[in-house]
Amino acid sequence: MRDEDFAFFISEFGEARTRREVPKEVLEQWKGRLPGKLLQYWGSEGWAGYADGLFWTVNPEDYEELLDEWLDGTHLEELDSFHVIARSGLGILYLLGEQTGCGVRIDCSLHSIFAHDLKRKSPDELEQRLPWFFSNLEPKACDLKDSNRVPLFKRACAELGPLAEDEMYGFEPALVLGGEMTLANLRKVKVIQHLMILRQLAPPTIPFSSIDIEKLISSK
Repeated sequence: MRDEDFAFFISEFGEARTRREVPKEVLEQWKGRLPGKLLQYWGSEGWAGYADGLFWTVNPEDYEELLDEWLDGTHLEELDSFHVIARSGLGILYLLGEQTGCGVRIDCSLHSIFAHDLKRKSPDELEQRLPWFFSNLEPKACDLKDSNRVPLFKRACAELGPLAEDEMYGFEPALVLGGEMTLANLRKVKVIQHLMILRQLAPPTIPFSSIDIEKLISSK
């Protein structure tokens, strides 16, 4: 039976359109490193795509090399061991820190890393906060808007067709190269390959308005 937080997430995003069973050996592999509640969700819900591919829960191992590239030079890897636990259909990666929780996301299309609440937490706090990640998500927060402030995802899905598990809608030319955030510039692309290429074009910006990463690292 779903808990209240995940049930609320489903009420916002709908039931999964695609689902992949998580092997028991993978659940065992992550035990003690990721919150038990997340592993419980994996066991009951699998790795799945919701809202026609707007939001996906994923296997962190598939994203390890990509994440290393995006975090390189940011000092975040000195703060915690982060893993990608979810992504959007437009290139947002949602990270979980083993000691800090769900405080970081990478908006790869915008070449930006956003973070909040990166203080170390107790195992009990991490367990308590993990369900909040899902219940606090809103579909509009997973989407991007064009220059007229009109959401892009549903229009891209209608224009380009639904996404497979390894696909996303990416901008060509890339925004960091001066491309425009328009429906006409979106293409269906492979997630890992596209986001790896994006990272090679330029380092991400980190608009931390209230977080001093170096201070957090020195206080560990």
